[in-house]
Amino acid sequence: MIRSARTFLRRLGGNRDGVSAVEFALIAPVMVLLYLGMVEISLALSVDRKVTNAASAIADLIAQDDVITDGEMINILNASRAIIAPYDTDQFAVRISSVSMDLTGDVAVDWSDARGTLARAEGSQPTLPAGLLNPGRSIIWVEVAYAYDAPFREITGDFNIEEEFFLRPRQSLVVSRD
Repeated sequence: MIRSARTFLRRLGGNRDGVSAVEFALIAPVMVLLYLGMVEISLALSVDRKVTNAASAIADLIAQDDVITDGEMINILNASRAIIAPYDTDQFAVRISSVSMDLTGDVAVDWSDARGTLARAEGSQPTLPAGLLNPGRSIIWVEVAYAYDAPFREITGDFNIEEEFFLRPRQSLVVSRD
């Protein structure tokens, strides 16, 4: 009995059948998780790039004009949605503001428009990065946000991608809103 048990254990220890299957079963979940993580990261980076492009393009379109009409603003906001495509535009929010500094150094919002979020109140005093504005000048401030719904929420979870872009007006000291 002991001899047959010893022989069985010796044969079992020397048997290599199924080792590959066991190794695969141990490594496969890790490899699948790595693959899904890389897919998730590449999708998030693609959305981040679209958000940055949208903020840049909007600020550039506004800064090239000296007076923005309602029709132009609607077209610019629609263009921003086209830039973010093919991603869900319902998750996309944009706020465009013209902020100026008077000769005494007080900063105030001249006008603001938004889609998917609230516009800034005219005359409100936002906090901007230091050195961005000079007395008697203005700046176009574009804030873009995208509520990213991760396809594999278990890996990264949902998060917001946000971008701010500042440009000085090119045609005049202040871009007016008509």
